[in-house]
Amino acid sequence: MAVEKDTPGKKIRAAVPRTSQGDFKLSPQRPGVVESIRLSNQDRIKSLIPIRHDRMSVSPFAFYRGMAGLMAQDLSGLPHTQLKVQAIGDCHLCNFGGFATPERTLIFDANDFDETLPAAWEWDVKRLATSFVLAARHNQLRETDAHEMAIHMATSYRHSMYEFSQLPLLDLWYKKFEMHALLNKATSEEVRALLRNAIEKAEKATPQQVFYKITQSVMGTFEITDQHPLIYHPLDLEKEKDNIKSFLSGYQRTLQEDRRFLFSKYHVVDVALKVVGVGSVGTRCMIALLMNDKDEPLFLQIKEARTSVLENFTAKSKYKHAGERVVQGQRLVQAASDIFLGWSTAGDGRHFYLRQLRDRKIVPDVETFDKEVLLAYAGLCGRMLARAHAKTGPGQQISDYMGKSELMDTAIGKFAVAYADQTEKDFEVFTKAIRDGKLPVEKA
Repeated sequence: MAVEKDTPGKKIRAAVPRTSQGDFKLSPQRPGVVESIRLSNQDRIKSLIPIRHDRMSVSPFAFYRGMAGLMAQDLSGLPHTQLKVQAIGDCHLCNFGGFATPERTLIFDANDFDETLPAAWEWDVKRLATSFVLAARHNQLRETDAHEMAIHMATSYRHSMYEFSQLPLLDLWYKKFEMHALLNKATSEEVRALLRNAIEKAEKATPQQVFYKITQSVMGTFEITDQHPLIYHPLDLEKEKDNIKSFLSGYQRTLQEDRRFLFSKYHVVDVALKVVGVGSVGTRCMIALLMNDKDEPLFLQIKEARTSVLENFTAKSKYKHAGERVVQGQRLVQAASDIFLGWSTAGDGRHFYLRQLRDRKIVPDVETFDKEVLLAYAGLCGRMLARAHAKTGPGQQISDYMGKSELMDTAIGKFAVAYADQTEKDFEVFTKAIRDGKLPVEKA
């Protein structure tokens, strides 16, 4: 009878039992919720902080989205295997979606890398699992269904990690989750209908549609339409033209040669600040309208890059430029990235990264998902995360550690429910601080 080999991944179980991955305990050194929020607000645009608080106050899940740093601290004190991958960092179900590759094929992948950094693979898995519990509760599904979401995501991750760890390396790096293939494989008619509608809408999207939606003609030229306080013009383009030129020259140097040539065919017409997301509110995020000689538009999103929330709990980034950290992490994780993805430094020394705005983007409307759709989405996100981790970390060791039983899946489900409960407690503290006037809010 053959004896099963004790692989390096399995040996880790002695130090970090798989059941321990289900444990959750708050560190006595954990700062208070209000203090954590104030720390996360540091160096944000002060006038936008009340909008951030308002968006986070919508639900425990919205609060969770806005406080990745708090969870990073909580995770850092828990048992983990020390096996590192290129972690997404802020890995929750709303940071996945569809977009077009440079070849114009629609794929499904992770799409937010503000916090990306090499870190423990479990941190991404636990944050994603918890997000499904909170989303299921927000959608008023049963508690047993919420628990099932986390376990299903973890099971998909484990099975997929085993599959991907066996692939030839080049095959793994070439692997994409194409939206049309996902549509063809969907077994539920409800899921198929959602995918079909999303694909049709994305394939019809053009830069001109965005152009006519967010611009206006002023004295024969076009400019981005103000929508205070969410879109407005903080810069005088004429006064700042030299700084803008320097900023874009620095950005252009981060592109590969052919894309640099393409970008040179466009010139800046307008720049506006745009409030985006939940966790990003208050950071400096802008949209730039560029045009070519044929009056064809190109929209770029210019987003401030700050220190990753993971850096206080793992090694510092090897990149001195936070924008480069984001870009290089995104290129490592995604199966294909935007051709205009790059980084630059503003005149005041702040770091930014740039990408196209709304390039045939598919944003899953998770708040409308019923149990069947959310369960299918959980399996897909788990599978995509496994591919990312297998690409950038020791996939075989991670797979061997998890093993073939459901022990790891159950542990992740247990943790996700416990951390979702903690998030709801933190949310109550947060909303009480708002009611008590300790944290300002402004609807927008």
